[in-house]
Amino acid sequence: MSLPLHTEFDGIAALRLALTERRISAVDLAQSALAAIDARRDLNAFLDVDADLTLAQARAADAALASGQTAGSLAGIPIAHKDVFVTRGWKTTAASKMLEGYVSPFDATVVERLNAAGAVTLGKLNCDEFAMGSSNENSAYGPVLNPWDTRAVPGGSSGGSAAAVAAGLVVGATATDTGGSIRQPAAFCGVSGIKPTYGTVSRYGMIAYGSSLDQAGPIARHARDLVELLDPIMGFDPRDSTSLEQCGSKPNAPGRLRDEFDAFVAQAKAKGDTPLQGLRIGIPREFFGSGLAADVAMAVDTALQQLEALGAVRVDISLPRTELSIPAYYVIAPAEASSNLSRYDGVRYGHRADQYTGLAEMTSRSRAEGFGPEVQRRILLGTYVLSHGYYDAYYLQAQKLRRLIADDFQKALGSQCDVIVGPVAPSVAWNLGEKSNDPTAMYLADIFTLSLNLAGLPGVSIPCGFGQGAAHAQRPVGLQIIGNYFDEGRLLGIADAFQQVTDWHTRRPATV
Repeated sequence: MSLPLHTEFDGIAALRLALTERRISAVDLAQSALAAIDARRDLNAFLDVDADLTLAQARAADAALASGQTAGSLAGIPIAHKDVFVTRGWKTTAASKMLEGYVSPFDATVVERLNAAGAVTLGKLNCDEFAMGSSNENSAYGPVLNPWDTRAVPGGSSGGSAAAVAAGLVVGATATDTGGSIRQPAAFCGVSGIKPTYGTVSRYGMIAYGSSLDQAGPIARHARDLVELLDPIMGFDPRDSTSLEQCGSKPNAPGRLRDEFDAFVAQAKAKGDTPLQGLRIGIPREFFGSGLAADVAMAVDTALQQLEALGAVRVDISLPRTELSIPAYYVIAPAEASSNLSRYDGVRYGHRADQYTGLAEMTSRSRAEGFGPEVQRRILLGTYVLSHGYYDAYYLQAQKLRRLIADDFQKALGSQCDVIVGPVAPSVAWNLGEKSNDPTAMYLADIFTLSLNLAGLPGVSIPCGFGQGAAHAQRPVGLQIIGNYFDEGRLLGIADAFQQVTDWHTRRPATV
């Protein structure tokens, strides 16, 4: 299979220059990407593709570039959206039978802002149903396959986004992270992804799972492309009640991230061969216990040595409530999901059962037919912990624990270290079906990512090596870099410094 034209360029900046100089057209980029998507239908990464809509956007980008007027920063850049962002034209199903065939009358804010920047949408990407899962096996339309090893899961819930980037089908993709669903699939597919600080990116038009945890962010091959994709979508949105007007002392607006990233890169460059000189990286002992696979530990330790060679200093720290993030998350998230998904009742929109005798039966049958097993499991769990007699014992206690987990991070960040570094997941990607019958084992795979969502902190995942999967096949390992609130610029600057001297992010699967 020939790779799309955009893979011949080293990221968005190089593509933008080529488009501006008219060495390549947005239509050419879109057509080559659409052909590649069609050729890789075996990955099941895309749920909806509409060439007419895509090419209309590409022609508009070419016209803007040719007019001599200032075109958007992403004019002509081919991307795709996770199927939990509502989009005009393309179907939005949240990978669920409940919303099969649904087309939104409006765009999500993230989609709206990327369109305004000139990005060209290639389609909608597969995910776990209603973003509930860690492997992308919960999609009603079948699992996504990992381009590095098609026997392996791509991670979830944003598995389609990560797989599409890893396979070279798109330059970047939107994704969402409720408990690690950007960082973990990025790690499993050997690409880069960032979960920004909660509230910095609008959730308007993003189909809700856990409203106090969900946050949108991009997945791309390397840190500099993450800056290009994240900066234009950040900013206050009055339509989202959880959207922040301020990021500390600065307005929450496009340009903040880019300015902070550029400032960090300039300071790092001035330090010569040790661009991270003086940076204190906290190493949580809880991230390196007996549950961490040896091959992952080796890859992460090698990456830590590389950071030290760049001038960073290791600091041993403790995040004592790391293990407790799992029970806290799996009380809070299902509780919020049970509330958010109550709107799918078969009355106003979504799937409605064909046969029923009354309103109650219609709702019950519609939900039983429309929701998959994992979604039903989380709705039942969430309803239980919110019910009378159990609210205080479970939900209230989980919220108290959430505050303590956030306090652990605040104790470490600033006074003890500048950023926290460790693995994204305790193992490389597992085989398809390996954990399908053991939900608890799959939940445990999120142990290093959940706490960030509970605390609302930003985190980056970048590739840092390989471990051994089935039949000794190489499967990617991700390095997680965690910062304090609104620290996205520094996190991406550190990731960029690492990627300037390593090539993990440039490697492509043999099947691509």
